[in-house]
Amino acid sequence: MNAPRRDSTPAAEQAFFLPDFCARGMTFAIILIAESVALLIALDRQAVRENFWVDLTLASLFLLWISLGCAFALCRVRTWLSHMPLARSVAIALAIMVGIVALVSEVTFQLGQYLTGGVPALLAMFPERHFDFVGRNAAIGLIVASLALRYFYVNAEWKRSVELEARARIHALQARIRPHFLFNSMNTIAALTRSDPRLAEEAVQDLADLFRANLSDARQRISLSEEIEVARVYQRIESLRLGDRLRVTWRVDELPKDALAPSLLLQPLLENAIYHGVERLPDGGEVAIEGRFADDLIEIQVTNPVPAQGLVREREGNKFALDNIAQRLQLAWPDRARVEVREGNGLFVVILRFPYTAHTQRNDRLEY
Repeated sequence: MNAPRRDSTPAAEQAFFLPDFCARGMTFAIILIAESVALLIALDRQAVRENFWVDLTLASLFLLWISLGCAFALCRVRTWLSHMPLARSVAIALAIMVGIVALVSEVTFQLGQYLTGGVPALLAMFPERHFDFVGRNAAIGLIVASLALRYFYVNAEWKRSVELEARARIHALQARIRPHFLFNSMNTIAALTRSDPRLAEEAVQDLADLFRANLSDARQRISLSEEIEVARVYQRIESLRLGDRLRVTWRVDELPKDALAPSLLLQPLLENAIYHGVERLPDGGEVAIEGRFADDLIEIQVTNPVPAQGLVREREGNKFALDNIAQRLQLAWPDRARVEVREGNGLFVVILRFPYTAHTQRNDRLEY
């Protein structure tokens, strides 16, 4: 099997508390916030003056220059700041933001003095007192910038704690290849060494590939084709033990094989389908793995039979894997990925949905 592709984004930049202001989504959010504040300012001034549209236009231009200027500056220095101690990077970011507020305020005042030419009607549209205008805006900028940086830091620390928890859980998932699976596989291989040495050798190679995939770096995303191959390797090993009792149907031709997916996405689902379903049925059963791709959304469905309620003691571990997969998908694509579970009519169905991301696209998010 091919080795998982590694993310080229430096780890220090990924873990930095400042968001990526270069992203288009961030730019849109900044413009939306600036316009909302400008609207509030214009509505507040309407109680004193009736020049609503003039006030809205001037406030919008003023706030857009400040917000986009700060975003552009932080975008350019983010990588540089990410290699500094936290206190120094915060101080520099704060100085940059306050400096831009003061600079835009000074330019606005001087522009107003130049354009008005002493005309009273135009003077009312621009600030009249130099120091009060620039100093007041710089002080407000200092307060707002401090609150914004504090929010970014707290939000980054919260995400980091969630990511650390997810990393611990995925490492636990990787490390806990169930002992019964290992013992059964080794017994099957030992029996094959006498009856079919060639098949025993293939089984040993499959087992080595499976362990290599389970012990690889859990932070990386791999291509969907590699993830499917890991699940197929696991299927081949279990088929040696269960024989005709295990039947797996793959209908994944629609899936884009170059799509990125968190590692260990399908193999735990297939393991659960066998361990909690097929293995517990006297005649075994069929596991159906279906993939669909439409509107840049990938959907993978795993269906397996389960024993009737009350006939067999319930086994633990299924919820652990499902919760882990759901958490990693949310970390990779917040609010855009989901895990759906259905149970009824003797079937257990797990549906994964997540956006399509090709392996050639750069991803600045910490991978899981």
